Amino acid sequence: MKHVDDIIDRFSPYLFWDVDKSTLDMEAHASYIIKRVLEYGQVQDWNIIKDYYSLPVIVSYARQLRELEPRALTYLSAISNTPIQTFRCYTTRQSNPRHWNF
Repeated sequence: MKHVDDIIDRFSPYLFWDVDKSTLDMEAHASYIIKRVLEYGQVQDWNIIKDYYSLPVIVSYARQLRELEPRALTYLSAISNTPIQTFRCYTTRQSNPRHWNF
């Protein structure tokens, strides 16, 4: 198996601009890493997490997120054949309607 530091270094540099990448751990910070890649990552970043975690594990973490960008949610739901209603961020958003913008 590849060394974890090598995997972290392969991500696009802008993904983790606000943290010290050397402190990231692929297991301990899995939710954070997955959310960042889903929302802001490029195709190569997606391929890295898919190879490391696998699609079912990514879906499992994503289903527990309180917030996820709508495009990322729709994409993950579609490619994994997971009903969008099973994601926590979807049900949370539905129960907290926003004010209308005029």
